[in-house]
This record gives sequence, C-alpha cells and structure tokens, in this order.
Amino acid sequence: MRTLVVGGAALLVELDSADEVAALHAELLRRRDAGELGPVRDVVPAARTVLLDGVRDPAALAARIARWRVPPLAATQGPQVTVPVRYDGPDLVEVARVWGVAPREVPGIVAATEFRVAFCGFAPGFGYLTGLPERFHVPRRATPRTAVPAGSLALAGEYAGVYPRSSPGGWQLIGSTDAVLWDPRREPAALFAPGVRVRFTAEEGGGRG
Repeated sequence: MRTLVVGGAALLVELDSADEVAALHAELLRRRDAGELGPVRDVVPAARTVLLDGVRDPAALAARIARWRVPPLAATQGPQVTVPVRYDGPDLVEVARVWGVAPREVPGIVAATEFRVAFCGFAPGFGYLTGLPERFHVPRRATPRTAVPAGSLALAGEYAGVYPRSSPGGWQLIGSTDAVLWDPRREPAALFAPGVRVRFTAEEGGGRG
C-alpha cells in the first residue's frame, strides 16, 4: 500500500489488487462512521486506488493509514441486491464459445457467481463488478457498438456490468434486465454502489440452447 497526498484536502491510496481496494474501502467507511477519520467528505474506490476527499490533514492521515492492518473483506460483508436477467444478448454465443460451454450453461455460471461492485464510473449508475473466476474473463469486442441498449448485462476482462442507459460500448453483451440502475428520484439513486454484492438470476425462458 502506498499513500500519496494529492492536494490540500485530498489523499490518494494506491493498492496492488481489487481485493485490497475493497478491503480498504470497507475499513475506511467503518472508521469514518465511527468518527475516527475526522471530516472526510468522500471515499471513492477505483480499480487500484482509493481517494479520500475533504480531509483536514492529508499527510497525518496518510501516516496513520500506512500503519493500519486492514482485515480482508468477508465474503458476506455488504448489502446484496438480486437482478433478474434474460439471457438474450447478441454476444452470448461468442462468450459461451470462449468459456468452452454451451450457451444454455452461461446463465448457471453467472448465477453461481456472487459479484461485488468494485467501483463506479463511465455513466451514472454503472458499476464495475468483480467476482468472475479468471477462466471466465473475456476480451472486449474488437469493434465497439455505437449504441448499447439500456439494461444490457455485459462482460469485459475481469468485470461484469449493466448499462444504465443507452450508450456506446465495447463489452460483450450476454443478457438484459428491466432493473433500474439509476433513478435520481430514488434514495440511493444508484442500485449499484461500491461494496454491494450482486446476484444475477435467470428469468424463465430467458436462456438459449
């Protein structure tokens, strides 16, 4: 773990893995809620970093964090949401080929995986979900689509994600959902937030043979 003071009120912590990011993020939230961090406004995880903003004394906090022994994140830690999916994506057959399975087996593999939102970005409500074993990682499409439908369940590299709105994208589309990922009238507005555990369930008749 390496801590970098990046501004008068901000601190950036660099880590070696997504698991370390998730563990530190959870520990920071716990300590902030316990009043141990002082006036920290935001704790924002990314792929290999955690940014703290609104810090009174970044250098002092950096020295404290460097001495912490951060426990690993428990598998059952964090809230869980369940998202029903129709496995009707245009890249389902290609993903099954890469995995070496029949298309009808993809829903079971995804359903057996507990994903976790590692961080958010790209568009409001879009979460980068980790949890797929390495053997199920798939490359991005060689040619991105100019418009991916809202609600598309997609895979790219180590991540899964659901497009909250129509936008360009190069991820492999394996299914779709009617779940609302982002609603500014809802509290919280985002269905997926860092640390949330996610399960995808197959809707009846939603798979391919």
